[in-house]
Formats: sequence, C-alpha cells, structure tokens
Amino acid sequence: MLNPIYTDNLIKQALLEDINYIDAATDYLIPQDQLGRAVFMAKADGIVCGVDVAMRVFEVLDSRDFEYKIFKNDGEHVSYGDIIAELSGPVRTLLKGERTALNLIQHMSGIATAANKIIRLVEDTGVSIADTRKTLPGLRSLQKYAVTVGGAKNHRYNLSDGAMLKDNHIDAGGGITNAVAALRKRLGHMIKIEVEVRNLDELKEAIEAEADVIMLDNMDVETMKRAVEITDGRALLEASGGITEETIREVAETGVDIISIGALTHSVKAFDISMKIKA
Repeated sequence: MLNPIYTDNLIKQALLEDINYIDAATDYLIPQDQLGRAVFMAKADGIVCGVDVAMRVFEVLDSRDFEYKIFKNDGEHVSYGDIIAELSGPVRTLLKGERTALNLIQHMSGIATAANKIIRLVEDTGVSIADTRKTLPGLRSLQKYAVTVGGAKNHRYNLSDGAMLKDNHIDAGGGITNAVAALRKRLGHMIKIEVEVRNLDELKEAIEAEADVIMLDNMDVETMKRAVEITDGRALLEASGGITEETIREVAETGVDIISIGALTHSVKAFDISMKIKA
C-alpha cells in the first residue's frame, strides 16, 4: 500500500524539478480557461501499475475542473492500444503534468511487468521471488509497491527491518559466529538475522550460529543444491547474485526458499505508455 503523504511529497518534488517557474511553451500558448481531454494508452503488453499515482500528479497541479476515469487498474494486464485512463480538465494542467505522470507510471509498470514475468517462470516450484534495497533514492516506496503489484514480494524495506550481515559486516565483526552472537544480545525478538555466505564452510558456520535466513551469494547451482541438503530446513535459504531469466528456473529447482533479484528495481526497462490530447 502507498502512503498518500509520501506519494504527494514525491510528486510535488518531481513537479518542482520539472516546472521551475513556468512552462514556457504551455503558459504562453494555451489560454488559462481552455479545457480538453486526454487518454493514457498502452504501447506494449504487460502489467500496468501506478495509475492512481499518475492521476494524482494532475490533481496536485490543479484539481479545479480535473476529472478522470480509470479503465485499467494496477495489476491488470494491458495490451498494445488499450486505454488505461481518460482525463479531462484545463489543457495547461494536462500538458504540464504529462511528463511527470508518464515517468512514474512507465517506471512502475515496467517493474510490475518484469516481476510478473519472473514469477511466471517459477510459479510451480514454490520458491518466493523478492526484490532488494537496490532502488532509486526517493522512489523506494513506489518501486517496492510495483514489485508486489507484479506478484513478487519485498525484501527488507530499509536497514531497520532486519539485521543482514553481508561480507563486510562479517569481516569487520570478527566472523559469522561472533557477529551473530553479538547481535543476538542486542536485538529485539521481532528482528530476524540474515547472514550472507560465500561458500559451504560459511554456510555451516551460519547454521551453527542459528541464523534465521542464510543468503547464498553468487553460488553455482550444484553448490546451491548441496547447501539445501546441508541446511535441511534449519534456516531459510535465499539465493542471490547474477540470477537472470535464463537461469532462474534452474536456481528455483535447487530447493532454495527465496530468490532475490536486484534487477527488478535497479535496471528495469520502462513500460511504454503515451498520453494523447483529444480534440
């Protein structure tokens, strides 16, 4: 779910970035009282996400006389040519908000589409697909929301949500055993500990230290299979690192519980959506 306070603040920041003082084309060309209509149209096949966010851009700009009708809601499949929403109101408002609204809905729909494609590749294996914290600054809430709209799950939202010991934490904290023990003394009962391991020896140490979740970092498939056998259900196993659409099925079939993919947010392709003014 999206927090409307967060969303409005993000939209305002984006609009201020795009309209520093005036819109030199729109404000000098279009009369203030000119009304018009526009449509958002899908230019590809995929999962739409961010429709309400896009509509909110125009409301934040100028809610007077602005109306819209949504035909495709977040999470629905769209095909090329489908009308996602129809807008009506001051033409100045429609033109000024166009780019910001499209930037947001295209990015969010791209994430939702990518997440949906990934989960369909492994949906019969029982593995859970998750995102990571590799998000764009300021956009994490929208990006993680889009991941869930696509059918995948969220990893930690931020550093407060869980204690994750990566290689640098382990090296700086005196090894896996010492680091986990030190955290156990200070963490509350609601916070889980995840340990990133690079080999099977570190896996065994993490199991003995009673880590809640163990991340298998950049391991090959055969090593992952052996890790699943060694762990034998004593901790959740998360596979991560360099996993692609071509390799994810093989990784899922090793028996790991979770596969996390940073590419869902940090390098996703924008989904093609256009806005057209109607006469």
